[in-house]
Amino acid sequence: MNTAKPSKRADAQRNMEALLKAALAVFAKAGVDAPVRDIAEKAGVGVGTIYRHFPQRSDLIVAVFRHEVDGCAQAAAELSAQYPPMEALERWIYRFADFVAAKRGLVAALHSGDTAYEPLATYYDDKLRPAMAMLLKKAVDAGEIGKGFAPGDLLSAIVSLCRPAYDVAPDHTRRMIALLVDGLRYNAR
Repeated sequence: MNTAKPSKRADAQRNMEALLKAALAVFAKAGVDAPVRDIAEKAGVGVGTIYRHFPQRSDLIVAVFRHEVDGCAQAAAELSAQYPPMEALERWIYRFADFVAAKRGLVAALHSGDTAYEPLATYYDDKLRPAMAMLLKKAVDAGEIGKGFAPGDLLSAIVSLCRPAYDVAPDHTRRMIALLVDGLRYNAR
């Protein structure tokens, strides 16, 4: 007996993609407690569609977070295939910074103590640390950056740079990341 799940229809997949993107946008702007109807309206689906797929708000928050982590991890391989090692790494660092900025609306929920979110830290680490490690290795092997950078340390540094700062220009985070990237190049052979 075949127990494999049938693949989603193309329109159902598009609806799910639209729903997750809409939820992320609404969460980033209004927080995770924003009305479900706002998410449904932005996604172009009915409220019932959201509740059918995500009976609890935490289910939707988990799905949005995983979707964003998956997209960021997948981008590492795509960028690595398209660009020279250092350029791929730099582009991915900015992509990761965008991910961090976009999840600001999720942070309160993720750190709320709700057990539904406990597995997400491991999921994040299991997906993004290898992505960073692969990009770092390629850049080191190409002689474009120095050795000795730990993927987890670099991810943490980027997250720290993405924290909102008061009384700074809107491009502050990107300028700080540019400094970080330049620092990676400092000890290249």
